[in-house]
Parts: sequence; C-alpha cells; structure tokens
Amino acid sequence: MKVLITGANGQLGREMTKVCSNLSYDMLLTGSKDLDIRDIDATYKIVKDFRPELVINCAAHTAVDKCEEDVDNAYRINAIGAKNLSQASYAVGAELVHLSTDYVFDGEKDRPLTEFDDTNPQTVYGKSKLAGEKMAAEFNPKHYILRTAWLYGDGKNFVKTMLNLAAGDNEIKVVTDQFGCPTSTASVAKLIIKLINEKNYGLFHAASKGKCSWNDFAKEIFRLKEINKTVNPCTSEEFVRPAKRPQYSVLRNYMLELTTGDIMPTWQRDIYEYLK
Repeated sequence: MKVLITGANGQLGREMTKVCSNLSYDMLLTGSKDLDIRDIDATYKIVKDFRPELVINCAAHTAVDKCEEDVDNAYRINAIGAKNLSQASYAVGAELVHLSTDYVFDGEKDRPLTEFDDTNPQTVYGKSKLAGEKMAAEFNPKHYILRTAWLYGDGKNFVKTMLNLAAGDNEIKVVTDQFGCPTSTASVAKLIIKLINEKNYGLFHAASKGKCSWNDFAKEIFRLKEINKTVNPCTSEEFVRPAKRPQYSVLRNYMLELTTGDIMPTWQRDIYEYLK
C-alpha cells in the first residue's frame, strides 16, 4: 500500500511511520518543511505525484495556548489543511485518516462522551479542530476521523515532563480537577490499521478506557517507574492559561463498541506498556 503521512515528525506521525514500515508499506513522509498543507496547490501536487492509496494526516497546530493569539494560522492548519488533504486524496481515490481531539467538547458534562454527543469547543484550538473534522468528512467520503486525548508517544509529552521534573528537587504540583483518558500513540496506531483493514469509515473516539485526573496519571507514572516523589494536588485556578482546559473530557469509544469492537486498552495498561 502507498501511504502519505503528514506531520510525520510528531508523536503519532512517528508511531504511524514505524507501524507502516513494519507492514512494508510504500511511504512518503512529510513535515511542515516538505508539505505546507495550508497551500492547496502544493498539497495537490504532492498527492498527485505520489498517488497514495491512503493519506494519514497527523499534521496540526497543537499549541493550545498559542492558538488563542495565532487564530488565523490555527484555522489554516487545522481546518483548511484538512480540507486540502481531503480534496486532494479524493482526487486520486485515496482514503483519508484525520486526527482530532477531545477539545471539541466543552468538558462540562460529568459523564463519558460519545460520538453522538453535541460538540461545544471553548478554545480556538478546539474550534479549528472541529472545523477540520467537518471539512475532512465533507470532501472525501472514504474517511476515518479519530478523536483522541491526552496523547503520549515518541516526543514531548506529559509523561516525559513528569519524569524530568522527578529528577529535580522542585515540588511537583499537578491538577486534580481535570479528568480524561491518557492514551498512547501505539494504541491509536494499532486501531487505525484495524479500521483501514475493515474499511470501517466514519467518526470514532479513540481513547484508552477509564478515566483519571492529571494528578492520578502522574502518580501512576511514578509508581510504575518506582520513583519516590510526592505529587501535590492543586486546582486549575492555580494554573491559569490563555486557553481553557476541558474539566471532564472522558471519551467513550462508542462507535467502536457498536461496529467493530473496542480494542483500546485501559489507561493503566497503556502507560504500563509505554514505560516498559
């Protein structure tokens, strides 16, 4: 299979590269310097020259706080970029995988959210990603749109931040009033391959099962690494940021349950495998 991966230098892009390499796929890997997905002509040229059977869009403007002031660019990358890839992939008969986020929800419902719940993003990042979902679906019917959350893999992430902090003498404070589903790129990549093999198109939640707070997550990381470090509780109000974080963005993989079976592990198993 011929696969074009955008955002190949990011956490999920690196994981998809590894997985596709193991499957002996013929890959074209692109970063922002190789392909500006904001540019429709550049996008069409690369797609038409390579003629992939599958386009995996891992490119995104993910700096949540920066998006609040970099509004136009956030929409150009997260929304227009998705539109351009959707149109170009459709033009060559390719399927499209597009990644989205839990930030499309407002985080105010105190229950796991399904693909059928109303979206209500509260940030520029969330609004631009929701627009990207709609555009990815509008221009290519052969799409797989996956919402994931609290992602970690090969790159900068919460897990590595906690381990770096543990090496110092500073007090560690982590919020206790934000709840979600820590999810590894390895689990998401495995799910993407499953959906592709089954031609199971549509919108899916792709998060590890269960829920925890960021504080709980940090404690589990240290427990598994046998690090004796106290993680003190704090509230979101003590860490005021430009972009509002969803207080409760636990995703239920309901579409997987209904169609193909939910293969995502618990968040505890996910972090165990990652740290192992």
